[in-house]
Order: sequence, then C-alpha cells, then structure tokens
Amino acid sequence: MTLRIALTAGEPAGIGPDLALALAQHPSPGREVVTIADPELLRERAQQLGLAVDIHEFEPEAAPTPQAAGVLKVLPVALSSSCTAGSLNPANAGYVLETLNRAVSGCQQGLFQALVTAPVQKSVINDAGIAFTGHTEYLAELTATPRVVMMLACEQMRVALATTHLPLAEVPGAINRDDLAGVCEVLQRELQRRFGVKNPRIAVLGLNPHAGEGGHMGREEIEVIAPTLEQLRQRGMQLLGPLPADTAFNPKVLQECDAVLAMYHDQGLPVIKYAGFGQSVNITLGLPLIRTSVDHGTALDLAGSGQADPGSLFYALQCATEMALAEQGS
Repeated sequence: MTLRIALTAGEPAGIGPDLALALAQHPSPGREVVTIADPELLRERAQQLGLAVDIHEFEPEAAPTPQAAGVLKVLPVALSSSCTAGSLNPANAGYVLETLNRAVSGCQQGLFQALVTAPVQKSVINDAGIAFTGHTEYLAELTATPRVVMMLACEQMRVALATTHLPLAEVPGAINRDDLAGVCEVLQRELQRRFGVKNPRIAVLGLNPHAGEGGHMGREEIEVIAPTLEQLRQRGMQLLGPLPADTAFNPKVLQECDAVLAMYHDQGLPVIKYAGFGQSVNITLGLPLIRTSVDHGTALDLAGSGQADPGSLFYALQCATEMALAEQGS
C-alpha cells in the first residue's frame, strides 16, 4: 500500500518552498508526497536554487504512486501577491492559511493519510489582521478539536506541553486540574494509538523551581499538579512527578519514561531542541488526523540560498509515515 501525505509549504518567503524542493530530489518509497503550494512559486524558487524539478499537478482521482526523485506533485493554491525569498508580505497570509485549509480538508475526506507542515511566520499573519497563535491552535480550531497537545520528539526523547503559546505571566493561571488531567489523557492515548506504546510512562515536571520546594517556591505543585497526578494514578496511569525541571532531563529519568510533560513552552523545548535540533519533529496530538512538522522556523535569511537543512522535514515525513502505519495496524 502506498500512503499519500500532504505537505504544506508554509510561509512563501521562508525556507518552506526550499525544503519541499529538497525533498523532491529524493525518491520516497511507499508514499506519495503532495505539496500544497503555488506551483509558480516553486518553479521560481527551484530556478533560484538551481534545482531541476518536474512539477506535476496533483490528480486526486488517480491512485497514489511512490514519489520518484526529481518529481514534485503539487496541489495548486495561488499566491495572493508576488513573493521574494526572505521578504515577508502580509498580503500572502491568507494564502498560507488556505494551504492548511486544503490540507485538513483532504485529510478529513480520506484523500491524505497524514499532514506534514513547513514553518509559517506567525507575526506576518497577525500583521495581516488575522488572529493566529500557531499551527497547533489553528488546526484544533479548524477540526473542532476541544483539546490538543503539542509534542516534540527526537531519537533521545519526547517532550509534550501542558500549555503552548502563552506569555509566561499567564502560564500559572492556565494550569488547573481539569486541563492538566485532559492533557495527560490525550498524551497517554496518542502514545498508545500512534506510537505503539502499550503502557506509557510519563514524567511530569513541576511548574516552579525545584518543583515548588515543598510550597516555599510556589504552591501549584501541592494544590494542582500532585493531586491531579494521584487521581490519574488511581485510574491506572503511570506518572512520575511532579519532578524538578532542572534535573528531570537526565539519562535515568529519560530511560524510565516514554514522554516528558513540561508545564510551559520554554521549560521543555529548549532541552529537546538542544539535543536534536534539525533532527526532531513537532507533533500535534489529539487531532482527528496525523500532523507533524519541522522543529524550526522560517529562516528568512536562508530562503533561496541553498543553505537550508532539510533534515527536520525528512524526519517529520518519516514520523508521519510511521504514525499512519501504526494507526492502520491498530
């Protein structure tokens, strides 16, 4: 069976088109990759990069065929305005979101078995007057999913987040028993369903330094986190913690768990990005579709230069493939 996976090319002025073109230089056995983007943008960027690519318009009615080297199948979405590599244009914000809309619609219709996303530039979408906090939140809203969980994974570890793109001052108020329990439940269910982990073990970090140090550095661990974990343990979940974040990412803890749950964005992600930057993947858990992404941003300074590293995109594609196969086998 040949899987069909959608790839959105992300911010047109960034390295997303470069990465899609780099991916097309290699055969992709067992899967057909369909890039959702403006074909003319891809042709112009390929010329700028000096890459030979044969661009074919995607035919939904045709049976999926494994991607051949040098061939790029494209589901066309037209840019709203001209695009220069490295130069943001708010006029194209709607184009970026439309590529996501088309990808999600295709997944919902069964046309695609998974979605891989290249990076978008949140600031330029907001500059266009569109409220947008990130892929994770947008896809949740688009699919009417009440709770999603952001997780990054590399060879060494998986790190999920209890909260995502929030100002640091708002994080403590966003951590409550119901939401924390819901995040743990989604994380456990997805580890079982899409990663084949029968009895997941999850290490949960505290919010405060030294996990609150018995209440002397904050009471969230005592009043919210620990009682929630105990309640979930009584239901059979295997949860470690709350653990001090400064000592949790050590080999012993990582060997004993299948994922780490951090309380906020910059508590967990710097560690995994240090350990596997360019070789890790961003995964949205809880959606009715499989979505993976690169672990980096739009890198405007590298767009069109030929210097963009496609390693994270290759890993995101491989992870999406493995998740799709696991789901079909479950």
